Amino acid sequence: MRIQPVKGQVRDVLQELNIPRDKVYFASADKDVALINDDFLKVDYIRPNSIDLIVTSPPYNVDAHYEDYRDRLPYAKYLEFTEKWLRKAYELLKPDGRMCLNIPIDTGRGREGEGFQSIYADAAAIAKRVGLKYATTIIWNEGNISKRTAWGTFASPKEPFIITPVEAIVVLYKKTWHKLSKGVSDITPEEFKKWTLGLWTFPGENPRKVNHPAPFPIELPKRCIKLFTYVGGVVLDPFVGSGATLIAARLLKRRAVGIDISRRYCEVAKERLIKLAKANMPPLV
Repeated sequence: MRIQPVKGQVRDVLQELNIPRDKVYFASADKDVALINDDFLKVDYIRPNSIDLIVTSPPYNVDAHYEDYRDRLPYAKYLEFTEKWLRKAYELLKPDGRMCLNIPIDTGRGREGEGFQSIYADAAAIAKRVGLKYATTIIWNEGNISKRTAWGTFASPKEPFIITPVEAIVVLYKKTWHKLSKGVSDITPEEFKKWTLGLWTFPGENPRKVNHPAPFPIELPKRCIKLFTYVGGVVLDPFVGSGATLIAARLLKRRAVGIDISRRYCEVAKERLIKLAKANMPPLV
């Protein structure tokens, strides 16, 4: 699928971000969208101050098991990892760059010796510590609580188990919330009015459908991209997983780079992008 260039912009995202071609696992024909199989913490070849928006759902490694990473990290180690990748993300954002960080409210279940953990609050605090500024939090209601299997002590205050059937999208920015350059907006008045209310309700993605244990649906990055970037902007997902952010960016005429340490998940994302190109799907509206 070919996307018409935005007037006055360099369309080759690899050229703009200074990414060596030999680092690219897969790219669209016009180099607007690129997929990199690498450890984000070791990526030192993306130009600093070059990203308009980061949309990502980082590997939790707290409850979910991922390819090649079967053991859950101790929570303290997980928070160390969170600080490292957020510092790198901060360096890559433009001064007016934004981040949409999709993360659970808590770890979902207690663990021996650690108990429940407030992963949303901890991640937001770390983000501010590394220099990111807090804008707001959007609550995503997945509506996936039709069947409950854990109650703790049922109908008793002794030890009830509380389920939080939503996730957070923490909205952050680097230096200034005001965009420093002008651009073309493609968000409709109806979308703007609806999406600027901080409660989004749409279903999650089926893990079996996309061969990933914790995918987010295309609707999530679609909304973030249209709300927080101009057409032709550069979007990064440092933990691209099944490729939803790249697909949304491609459909919405943005340039995008996705990075994942797992070759298996890079292949999943690649196949989804190839399928999209073959389908020649129209932009999401």
